[in-house]
Amino acid sequence: MKSRTWKPLELASFRLTNRHCAKVYHWRRSDWDAYLQWGVEAFRINAAVAKDDTQIHTHMCYCEFNDIMDSIAALDADVITIETSRSDMELLESFEEFDYPNEIGPGVYDIHSPNVPSVEWIEALLKKAAKRIPAERLWVNPDCGLKTRGWPETRAALANMVQAAQNLRRG
Repeated sequence: MKSRTWKPLELASFRLTNRHCAKVYHWRRSDWDAYLQWGVEAFRINAAVAKDDTQIHTHMCYCEFNDIMDSIAALDADVITIETSRSDMELLESFEEFDYPNEIGPGVYDIHSPNVPSVEWIEALLKKAAKRIPAERLWVNPDCGLKTRGWPETRAALANMVQAAQNLRRG
């Protein structure tokens, strides 16, 4: 996590990418608690400059969430986005079992693949997600940032995501 001096932010929302969760596995198990506590503290210090009505987002991928759910909840991010499209939403089990209190954006588009997901594919993933997480707490988003994709496929995939979300909201 990059550290910098922040001014109070005039943003509606911002995202802090939390890379420490994947790195915990490089440490001895006996050191995990201290490392995770440090990561949570660093995240909260960086988020503390936001105005009260600013929505804080974080993103995590490639983690064994079961091992670190207490730390994830301690971040107190308003929304966590996670990589789940390749796992067919199985990673949401950790959040369901833990009863994660905040909003979750399970990825519905594998940004490491040039494949543009169909509306039907995204709808199927969202329906699986809604069986584990209440629909009012679900966000629709790609797995990760879109830097690996070109504009034409990015636009097509995002259009399909929007259409899938609209279809499901209409019932």
